[in-house]
Amino acid sequence: MRVEESKLPLSLRTNLLDLFSQIEREFENLYLENIELRREIESLNDRLAADGQAVEGADLAKGALKTKASHSTSQLSQKLKTTYKASTSKIVSSFKATTSRAVCQLVKEYVGHRDGIWDLSATRTQPLVLGTASADHTAMLWSIETGKCLLKYLGHQGSVNSIKFHPTEQMALTASGDQTAHIWRYMVQLPAPQPVADTTTPCEDDVDFSDKDDADGEVEGPNDCPSVRVPTTMLRSHQGVVIAADWLVGGKQVVTASWDRAANLYDVETSELVHSLTGHDQELTHCCTHPNQRLVVTSSRDTTFRLWDFRDPSIHSVNVFQGHTDTVTSAVFTVGDNVVSGSDDRTVKVWDLKNMRSPIATIRTDSAVNRISVSVNQKIIALPHDNRQVRLFDMSGVRLARLPRSNRQGHRRMVCCSAWCEDNTTCNLFTCGFDRQAIGWNINIPALLQEK
Repeated sequence: MRVEESKLPLSLRTNLLDLFSQIEREFENLYLENIELRREIESLNDRLAADGQAVEGADLAKGALKTKASHSTSQLSQKLKTTYKASTSKIVSSFKATTSRAVCQLVKEYVGHRDGIWDLSATRTQPLVLGTASADHTAMLWSIETGKCLLKYLGHQGSVNSIKFHPTEQMALTASGDQTAHIWRYMVQLPAPQPVADTTTPCEDDVDFSDKDDADGEVEGPNDCPSVRVPTTMLRSHQGVVIAADWLVGGKQVVTASWDRAANLYDVETSELVHSLTGHDQELTHCCTHPNQRLVVTSSRDTTFRLWDFRDPSIHSVNVFQGHTDTVTSAVFTVGDNVVSGSDDRTVKVWDLKNMRSPIATIRTDSAVNRISVSVNQKIIALPHDNRQVRLFDMSGVRLARLPRSNRQGHRRMVCCSAWCEDNTTCNLFTCGFDRQAIGWNINIPALLQEK
């Protein structure tokens, strides 16, 4: 059967043929990339099995593969729609890669822990330093500018799960798997700043890169780093792992959260237990205090988070919020009247303290969300994910960016925590994870918000 000659003008037909050849090349690249990813996943699983470790990443990786494929397919679909709507002269140009004006720059990597880093935070007073809490039983203080270890805390006998700094004094609060929380003083000497290499990278929105697993080598810890071995105060009323701790406004009291299903409120000066906050049905995962009010929020594996109100000394009220379907991994206050909660159910929810019957925004993601952080000034939410990604959203649930992650940049394991530090001009966002490193980022917030 003879195929009729096309009635399309030659120029349009040529453009269409060129377009379809580009589509074919994109599918071919995607197919080859997925084959390579599967080969890497199989290699990683073989290595994990040889080491006697549980293989937990296989399903996640396959899920990521599916997500990647469907994401790329939807991209092509969108490009086709745009192409047909546009004039024929723009058919080819519509396939040109566009880069975001919002710049997310990886500035510094903080490497020295011998195991995964659970938590991190920056000091609230000068000198500005970064603190990390690790499963290697230590906490470390780092120079933000140089990436050098300034001090190591060695007082805990178990994994250090949380670190928070006193609002006005040079004191740190750490929580540990040894069933205690420690308060310890530090003095650090900041090194002379070094020029920062320009590693500017546009925020990725849809493009991902193949991932080489080069984080398995044993990292030597800083040998010349001074250490503190004895706390000034030891808080020990829990019967299980202390997973998190935070200072109440003013710094005279602290709250701890434990796997024994209770949160404890302590007096710092006397180290006495003031209140035991009970009611959660399962292990607690996190606790957070309001920056300028006597409010505490606790998160739990029982899928709820609780708001504890200590503003009236005679009344200690509690409200229970059931907005998630899986473990609530963290719930944090903003400077205003909001609480933001993240969960293993792959959602993040924004709540109004004045009316918390239902969330004012829900962010749905493709991976479990760990300890989130909200920037003070612009209220940008940084989401650390199990799938190694870090994404930025605004309070209305609009996605702003995804931080770069490739062979050379970003985390190579689950990202456990994020922490904003807008007072620092070098790095205003920090993340840490199971790849044993913390990363300092410079987020161009005005450009980020301009993208909306």
